Order: sequence, then C-alpha cells, then structure tokens
Amino acid sequence: MALSRKTFLRVLGGGVVVAAGAAVAVPRLDAMPAVAVEGWRGPAPDETDPRRRALAWALLAPNPHNLQSWAVDLSQPDTIVLHVDAARLLPQTDPFSRQILIGHGCFLEILAMAAAADGYRAEVRLFPDGAWALDKPVARVTFTGLPGIAVDPLFAEVPRRRTAKGKFEARALDPAHKAALLAGHAASALPLVIVDDAAEVERLRALAIAGSEMEMNTHRTHKESIDVVRIGAAEIAAHRDGISLKGPMVWALRQAGAMTPAKAMTPGTLAWNGGRDYVMAGYASARAFGWITSADNTRPTQIATGRAFVRLQLAATALGVALQPHSQTLQEYPEMAELRLAMHRQTGTAAGATLQMFFRLGYASDPGPSPRRALNGFVTV
Repeated sequence: MALSRKTFLRVLGGGVVVAAGAAVAVPRLDAMPAVAVEGWRGPAPDETDPRRRALAWALLAPNPHNLQSWAVDLSQPDTIVLHVDAARLLPQTDPFSRQILIGHGCFLEILAMAAAADGYRAEVRLFPDGAWALDKPVARVTFTGLPGIAVDPLFAEVPRRRTAKGKFEARALDPAHKAALLAGHAASALPLVIVDDAAEVERLRALAIAGSEMEMNTHRTHKESIDVVRIGAAEIAAHRDGISLKGPMVWALRQAGAMTPAKAMTPGTLAWNGGRDYVMAGYASARAFGWITSADNTRPTQIATGRAFVRLQLAATALGVALQPHSQTLQEYPEMAELRLAMHRQTGTAAGATLQMFFRLGYASDPGPSPRRALNGFVTV
C-alpha cells in the first residue's frame, strides 16, 4: 500500500483505513485498550486504604512523555514516601530532571485533593532526607483523618482532564475564559501570562516550531521520544505508558510497513514526515499561548510549578478550554540553548529567572484519556 503524505495526515486525524484507493470507516479498529485506561475510573470500590485511594487519583496527573515516573513506599503507617523512578527519566531532553520534578508536583497536588475528598489531610514534607537525588525521596506525605475538611472543587475535574495534542478549533480564546484562568491562578507565587494577540502568538509559534524541529533533527533527543512510542493497541496494553499511536490509521500504516520506530527515526520517510506535519498542525492551530515562570529554579520551585500547572489545567478543563504543554524550547540540552534564550526573550523572562512551562490554549474535542499503569506498578514497598 502506497500512502501519500497528504493521505497520511488525513488518516492520522480520523478513523479511516485507506485500501485500494478507498477510505473505509472502521472506528473501533485498533482502539485504545480498555485495560490501559481503567485507572481513570478511580480507586477500586473495595479499596479500604485511604492512601491507595488517593494514589489511584494522583497517578492521573500530567507528566512528561507519560512516563509516570512516580514510585511510592507504603511501608510506614499513614504515610506515603514518594520517589522518582530512576528507570523512567528523560536524560537527553530533561538532563536535570526539571520536567520530571514538575510532574511530581502535579502528582502531589492531586494526591492532596484526593485525600481531602476522602476526609483526610495530606501533610506534604518535601525532600525529607535532604537535597534531592535519585536515591532520596521527593516527599513524605502523612495522612491524618480530618472530618469536614474542605474539598477542592477542582478535584471533580481530575477524571475529565485531558491533553489535546491535535488541531484546535479555529476560534479565539474566549476573553472570559482567559480572565477566569488568570484570576484562578492569582494566588500562586509563580507568574502566569496568557497571550492571544495575533502578532505575538505568531512570534511565539515560530519559536515553538523551531524547538520541535531542533528536537526532531537531533538524533539522540528524537530517539528518546521514539523509544517510548507505543504503536497499536497491543503495545499500548502491554506498556500502559508513553506516547500512544492507535486507531485505524495506525493499523493501516503498520500493515503497509510504513509505521515502525525505525521509520519514525528516519527523515524523509512517511512516518517521519507525517509525524512532523501532525505536530506542526497543532502549533498552526494555536490562537493563544501561555507560560509560567519562576524567580529561581530550585527543586521546591519545580514541585510548586507542577502543583500550580495542574490546577491551571483542571481549571481550564472546567471551562472547556484545551491546554497542551510544549516543552521543547524550554529544554536544557546544548543544542537548544540558543532557542531557549530566544524564548526567554520573547516571553520577557528576566535574567536569572526560569521559564518553567509553556503551552497553547484553545478548544478541541475530547481526545480520550491517556494510558495509566496499574497502581501496584507504582508501589515499591
């Protein structure tokens, strides 16, 4: 089967298989396996441990490349000790694990929300054994029963939260939604900016695209992403993590031998070109960008960034606003240094400050939940 680049993009965006020149709708072929997303139902009805009930929600947090780099120790009563899973890092694109720690902040925020919804106060003590390293915990969380504790209204949005990676609708960000997101974030010490001026959006878009191009054209950084791509329902069900490629189009491309990790690593192939074009179509559809900065880049600040970001995304979910992070131009590997500096200048990030999160905002259909591993896979003790 010979597929054109245009056809590749058409099937990549919808449930069709192209065969003998005809498009055939087969929407359930190679669909997301139910086992991969069962975690989005929350804790098991018969789960009695409040820590495990809260963890069942926390593992739905956003995180880099959907690696789910969380490891928890439940050996102490009423306590969760949170670690980074050293086998689930991004050493090429996140050499200092800044993004990984942001993902842990997202996890801790939802954990605290879930505990409160269950009648418990979750007291979070960061880096209890000193400065963070892979052999030291990120946090120790102590659960204390507290009847009547306030439930955060954003907690209701946790099972509805999504990261829309495809094209956004061709409409501007509603000014009322922009104002609500800014107002909701105002309590955070980390500045949030949302830009929807067309000229400024275009300048930011150009830098974001350049960052993605740099990552894709740097062999080791592109490979880091390709290594965690799960192609087809069987791979997704086996791993329940990473970047999922599924559906009729993926099935068709696999049958044609056009969708393999090797092809995706090779510039000029249909898989490489089509994948690039799909990512760029997302950038092209953005009508607004936002970012979160910090005065420093300490480990506690990275955790705070995650906690603030997931609250922002949950608030966006409540408003029907889609939000997708674009981390490429923020990454700290040498080849990205010039573009990272340009993005700092364009966003007005002060010298010595850190641009922690950059994302597009808009409106999109529900892409469905991302895979999650089973809770027991996160528990080390």
